Amino acid sequence: MKAKWKEILSPIVYLSNNWLSLAGVVIVTSATILWLFVLPVSLRGELANPYLGILLFLILPAAFFAGLVLIPIGMWWRSRREHRSGTYPAVFPAVGSQQPALRRLLLFIAIASILNLAIGSQLTYQAVSYMDSVTFCGQACHTVMQPEFTAYENAPHSRVECVKCHIGPGATWFLRSKLSGVRRVFALTFHTYSRPIRAPVADMRPSRETCEACHWPQKPEPARLRVISSYKEDEANTISYTVLRMRGGNTGGIHGAHFGPGIEIHYRAADPKRQNIPWVEYRNKNTGESTTYLAQDAKANAVRSLPRFEMQCTDCHNRPAHTFELAERAVDRALHAGLIPVSLPYVKKKSLEILKTQYVSREDAGKKIAALLAAYYQHEYPDLYMKHSADIVRAGNALRDIYNRNIFPEMNVDWGTYLNNIGHTDFPGCFRCHDEAHVAGQKSITQNCEACHQMLAVDEAAPEILKTLGMETNVAH
Repeated sequence: MKAKWKEILSPIVYLSNNWLSLAGVVIVTSATILWLFVLPVSLRGELANPYLGILLFLILPAAFFAGLVLIPIGMWWRSRREHRSGTYPAVFPAVGSQQPALRRLLLFIAIASILNLAIGSQLTYQAVSYMDSVTFCGQACHTVMQPEFTAYENAPHSRVECVKCHIGPGATWFLRSKLSGVRRVFALTFHTYSRPIRAPVADMRPSRETCEACHWPQKPEPARLRVISSYKEDEANTISYTVLRMRGGNTGGIHGAHFGPGIEIHYRAADPKRQNIPWVEYRNKNTGESTTYLAQDAKANAVRSLPRFEMQCTDCHNRPAHTFELAERAVDRALHAGLIPVSLPYVKKKSLEILKTQYVSREDAGKKIAALLAAYYQHEYPDLYMKHSADIVRAGNALRDIYNRNIFPEMNVDWGTYLNNIGHTDFPGCFRCHDEAHVAGQKSITQNCEACHQMLAVDEAAPEILKTLGMETNVAH
């Protein structure tokens, strides 16, 4: 038995004595020591600095495992070289457990193997966890992901981790996401990525497996009141209100009409952004109803070749976690929140003019936006400028924040680059299908406003309905 283990050990000891295997040992040892030095940082929680995370969870693990792989490769390389040259020994140098040096070597190998196994498993776990973190998704590829990450931080789902929607549970989609990530690494390396990032994402997981883990479209939905405030571009920045009663019902209101029990809707899109939808199929499995609608200007034969999609949450809620604003909407919200004082004359008109100016870069915009607003009031309203300079500074800072949330010249992201399909005021949205022009015989997909909401007030300065409900219509000045 003793002779047997000596026969096995002798060639291992002999063949491992080569520069490649020894280099592997050095790399593994160095990576381990560096990892131990930075381990306390990782134990504090998620890393704020994405580049430290790349070092700790990607570069060091890669070096560690590369070193482990070099050891057997070096042994194979020496064996092959000596076989070719005829110098491969017929009998290897004897080893014996009585030799102190060998005993120390065996003990070192046993301890190192256990440590390598523990460290390797920890590094693998940490690497996978880091690659699933918001920090890695949003900040590791800073220029590419800056628009989406900034929008994510200012969207309703900012507390939801990226992987919850982009990957979801299960090993299959986890593996698919990592393979897709490899392609994106090559695109980043060779600068072949799209500017801006294309939307919608073609390989996105179906929303019934992600969105519907938290949201339930078939849930009975009560009617809701929606109040939309907007400001005119006049000297007084006159406010007006639109009040809508969003219809609900036992079938889930708007959601139930599209995703109720037994209802399936499919459509064909004529463009990558899915804004031109010439074909819609409605099925109700419970009633057996099936209707196919075709746009009046579409030809049936041509439509059959278009890609077919099943309607899901993200066809309407296409920017739920990465919401970009239009300049008009953003300024209205800032005015309503008091971030931009309504008391400043023509502030909305001037704000839109400044925001829509073309700047060389975000840094250039950051320097000029507040200065342009201050210069306007200094020149046109010198007395007001002297008395309300703090309000003007506050408004300038708000405009700079609006710009920085929405405009990214390096990625060709400007006002309206990313369409929002909710509603139909700023983009086609609902009207992609609900336009009365999608017909099936004598039927058509309705564009009746009352089908989705009851219009209680439209652009009114003081809607009676808000007075009746006792809702405050004054805004912060």
